Amino acid sequence: MPDQSLRTFLANLEQRGELIRFSGEVDPAANMAAIEWKTFNELGKASLFTSLKGHGGWRAVSQILADRRKWSIGLGIDEEDILDEVARRIARGVPTVDVPAGDAPVQEVVAEGEAVNIHEIPSMMTSEHDGGRYLASGMAVIRDPDTGVRNVSVHRQMILNERETGFIMVPRQARRIYDKYVARGLNMPVAMVYGGHPALFYGAGFTTGFDRDELEVAGALIGEGVRMVKCRTVDLEVPAEAELVLEGEVLRDVEVPEGPFGEIPGTYAEATTSQVLRVNCMTRRRDPIFYAVHCGYPTTDTQGTMALGVEVATRDHLRNVEGGLDLLDVRCHPAAGMMMLVVKLRPRVEGQAKTALMAALSGPYLHPKMAVAVDEDIDAGDLRQVMWSMTTRVHAERDMIMIPNTRVFALDNVSPVVPGQNSFHRLGTKWMVDATMPAVTQAEERARFMRAIPRNFESVDLDEFLPDA
Repeated sequence: MPDQSLRTFLANLEQRGELIRFSGEVDPAANMAAIEWKTFNELGKASLFTSLKGHGGWRAVSQILADRRKWSIGLGIDEEDILDEVARRIARGVPTVDVPAGDAPVQEVVAEGEAVNIHEIPSMMTSEHDGGRYLASGMAVIRDPDTGVRNVSVHRQMILNERETGFIMVPRQARRIYDKYVARGLNMPVAMVYGGHPALFYGAGFTTGFDRDELEVAGALIGEGVRMVKCRTVDLEVPAEAELVLEGEVLRDVEVPEGPFGEIPGTYAEATTSQVLRVNCMTRRRDPIFYAVHCGYPTTDTQGTMALGVEVATRDHLRNVEGGLDLLDVRCHPAAGMMMLVVKLRPRVEGQAKTALMAALSGPYLHPKMAVAVDEDIDAGDLRQVMWSMTTRVHAERDMIMIPNTRVFALDNVSPVVPGQNSFHRLGTKWMVDATMPAVTQAEERARFMRAIPRNFESVDLDEFLPDA
C-alpha cells in the first residue's frame, strides 16, 4: 500500500541528498525564511528544521517541491518523463477511500472551540514587507452545495488572531462555490489541510474542470485512492495522513484588510481585503511537521509547483494544435516569476513555431505572458542556452511579435487594472519570440546558426578526469 504522508517523501529527499536537516534553533518570525530560501537558491536543497523558537514539539519544512527533481522523487517518476507521465496518470481520476478516525494520524491531537490557538503553528514571516505571518500551504477542501462535488485549492491565509485567518479567493471554483453559500445566507464550510503527499499539493494547485474532484487527481498520481477521514465539526473529509487540519467556515459578507504579501511573480500583492476563515477545530499529528511554503522572490516552492502544472497543461494543449507539432519539451521558468514559457520543438515548415507560441500563450493558465520557441539542440530548462538562442537566432523585426490589450495574470503588477475592476482583471501585452532557426533544407544555410560546442562534448564524462577528492 503506497504511503500517502509527507514523511516518507521527506525521508526520500534526505536519502537522495536533496534535503538539509537544521538542528540549531531558528525563528519562524525572524530568520527561517531567509535560511530556507538561501538553502535552495544557493545549494539547491530543501530544508527541515527540528528546533523552532516558541514552537516546541513542532518541526517545519520548506522548498521541498521547488524543482523538477524533487517533484520526480515525490511522484516516483523519472525526471525526463515527468510531463508525459503526469498527464497520463491524471487523465483518469481515482476515487477516494474512507477510513475510520482511529486510522487517521491527522486526528491524533484535537482542539475544539476556545481551545483552538492558530499561533501554535510555526507560521513564517516570509518576505520583508509582508503584512503579517501567513499560512501559505493550506489546501482548502470545500463542497459545492448544488452538486456535492468536492473542490480543493490552495489559499494564502494571513493570521488575524487565535481563531481567524484571512482567506484570499481568486475568481475561480472556490469563489463560485462561496457565492452559492452566500446566496443561501450561509457561511461556507471548509477544512484547511497542511502537509501531505506531494500529489495532494499538485492536485490542489492544478487547474481542472469545475466538476472534477482534485482529490481524485491526487489519487491518480499516487496510484490508489486518497485515504480520507471525516472531519469532526464540518461535513467534509480530509486526507487521513496529513499533518494538520483547520476545520471551520468562511464567513459570509465579512471582509478584513489583508496584505501586502510576496507572491508568485516575486513582487508584492498589494494590500487589499479578504474573506475571513473562522476556525472551530484544529486536528494534528502528535509530532507535527508544518509545511512552511515560501512564496515570493524566485525560486520557491510555489513557483516550482505552479510551473509543473502549467507545463503539463500547456503541453497537452499544444498537442491539439492543428497540423500537429513535433513538440519536444515545455518549460515554465520559475526564475521568471511564472510568466515565461519556453517551447522546444522541431519545426517542419516556416511559421510553425509562431503557431505554437500563439497556442502556448492562450492556454489554460493566464500566468505566462512571454513565450519563446527554441530548436531541438537547445535545453529548454537552461536559461543560458535559451538566452543564447534568442541573441543568435532571432531577427527582432521578424521574430518578435507583441499582442497588446490581452488579459494577463492577476499578479502581473506592471500591467494596468481594467478600469472599474479589481486586480484580478488586468490588460497587458503578451509577446512571442521565435528563436528557432529558419526552416530551410540546405545544410550550409543552417550551419550559420549551429552552436559551436566543444569537440566530443557528448562523449566526455568529466568524472573520469577529475582528480580524486
